[in-house]
Amino acid sequence: MFDKILIANRGEVAVRIIKTCRRMGVKTVIVFSEADRDSMAVEMADEKVFIGPAPASESYLVIDKIIAAVKETGAQAVHPGFGFLSEKVEFAQRCADEGIVFIGPNPHAIHAMGDKIESKKTAAAAGVSCVPGHIGEIADTAHAVAISEEIGYPVMIKASAGGGGKGIRVAYDRKDVEEGFPAVRAEAKNAFGDDRIFIEKFILAPRHIEIQVLGDKHGNVVHLFERECSIQRRNQKVIEEAPSPLLDEETRAAMGAQAVALAKAVGYDSAGTVEFVASGKDKSFYFLEMNTRLQVEHPVSEAITGLDLVEQMLRVASGEALSFKQSDLAINGWAIESRIYAEDPYRNFLPSIGRLKRYLPPVEGDFGTHKVRNDAGVREGDEISMFYDPMISKLVTWAPTRLAAIDAQAAALDTFAIEGIQDNIPFLAAVMEEARFRSGDITTAYIKDEFPEGFKGAPLTDKILRLMAGVGALVHMRKLARDAQISGRMTPHKPIRSDWVVRIEGTYHPLHVEITEGGAHIRFESGDTIDISSGFKPGDRLITGVAHAAGVFENEGFAVKFKDRTQGYEFQYRGAKAVVIVATPRDAELHAKLPEKVAADTSRMIISPMPGLVVSIEVVEGQEIKSGEAIAIVEAMKMQNIIRAERDGKVTKVHVGAGAAVAADEIMVELG
Repeated sequence: MFDKILIANRGEVAVRIIKTCRRMGVKTVIVFSEADRDSMAVEMADEKVFIGPAPASESYLVIDKIIAAVKETGAQAVHPGFGFLSEKVEFAQRCADEGIVFIGPNPHAIHAMGDKIESKKTAAAAGVSCVPGHIGEIADTAHAVAISEEIGYPVMIKASAGGGGKGIRVAYDRKDVEEGFPAVRAEAKNAFGDDRIFIEKFILAPRHIEIQVLGDKHGNVVHLFERECSIQRRNQKVIEEAPSPLLDEETRAAMGAQAVALAKAVGYDSAGTVEFVASGKDKSFYFLEMNTRLQVEHPVSEAITGLDLVEQMLRVASGEALSFKQSDLAINGWAIESRIYAEDPYRNFLPSIGRLKRYLPPVEGDFGTHKVRNDAGVREGDEISMFYDPMISKLVTWAPTRLAAIDAQAAALDTFAIEGIQDNIPFLAAVMEEARFRSGDITTAYIKDEFPEGFKGAPLTDKILRLMAGVGALVHMRKLARDAQISGRMTPHKPIRSDWVVRIEGTYHPLHVEITEGGAHIRFESGDTIDISSGFKPGDRLITGVAHAAGVFENEGFAVKFKDRTQGYEFQYRGAKAVVIVATPRDAELHAKLPEKVAADTSRMIISPMPGLVVSIEVVEGQEIKSGEAIAIVEAMKMQNIIRAERDGKVTKVHVGAGAAVAADEIMVELG
């Protein structure tokens, strides 16, 4: 086994690798950019080497800098993690030439499988079922249109060197191809330095199922069963699980056998993933691509097999043979993984950057009936940068059954508190409660199908309204008591009133609060009652008397999150979100008589929905445009976002140009 390895990556995957290395007694070296100088990974590693400015093209993607860091520190091997240089055959070959062990597959396997065009040819030759499509290179947009119409819509336009959901568009007609092909090519060039594109048939009602494989340098290859990754947005996985609720034993065995055959065909000798698209109707499946690296979602495979994939990668790279055979492996229980992203689900999942003013993840461990694991590369106070992927952490739960794992995931999401940036936890929590997801009847179009108008939050049912009203009144009373205690104004202590009217999104809830030892007994005007237990735990830092108090209250095994605002409190409960205002009966009566405020008309303004860099402005002043027409392209967190007009009009003013940095909600173009 190696004495010391270098990790050529950052964030949660770097932390993940360090944890396994510590357990194995292997020292670690981390490389870092200016943006990651004070990161969690840098703090945890035994040694650190600075490699340049924040942009990855000037730091993590510069092979010479990584090789120099290896030589400087005397590391024997390099683990590339995922992303960055993990699937660059040039990097693996350079390591081999320099006498450095690459903790990943051999250069031949990376070359054969890393190129999506060549990998399909190899897969077909190995007897693997492949999706109908055009495998050759595509010259231009006109050529792309001709190919698409020959295959038949819908088609998927994909970057040959792509990965991580980037460089992909689904085209349903000619216009989609004409617009999407150049966008994918630009994304591919920027993200991967390779603008080759291929087009294939998009399978209707598709499910994304992948097989985890593991090979050694002695010709042994096994599979660790499947993962279902169908819950996606913008072709980026959001929720994964293992095993898949679709597969039966026969289909699982056939899919696993094809994955192993493909791995053996290219002499694969590390952890890798063979991705398939499967039909939810007849369980037919087709090869998509092979990722020649560790996958983001690998923890769910670890959870159901009991194996540490990072450990296995180190052992294989050091020359050890696999210590188990296919017959030794079995599926134990079920695992769910949610990707916690810095993005706003209420604004079409647009990226959010800033400082983590509060970061309180759920407690990890084995709780008997279930297990909780949170793979993160951040701490409270860290900055979420626009330069890298917006992932904050990966929350994984395991239980004996699928529904139990989902319930454990929902409960863990309930207790995950983040402030300072927007996060997708409300959306993830809503999915865990949604009937179709719980049934297992999902496809890659799940988010689009279930949230066609975008995510607006889970419905505010009567139960949720009562719960928010009761908790809101209790929170308000505790805050009043704390404020009085801090200021010393109440001497002797003056009782705080018990009768309140709580306003939630235009609804009014008169109620009476009786404080109890563990929380409160709430009686509504209707006669309904609920009991709330506060469920405070050490370290929760709930009500502090400051402007950004936040916390979690337990109720029926669930939790309500709240944030103190300038006026009222912002509540979240399983994806339901609302502003709660607690008032005296008199104040509530006066407020109810006030006219509703009318929102300002912003339809004439094209604003940037996120902070980023303007790639291009597609219009000029005086131009007539139609609703849905592309106005600008803004790039943030490695993704290009097309900003479209929401109404017909004439361009009266262009405020920004290509290359400009824009803030969220900044006006870019005005319409007449």
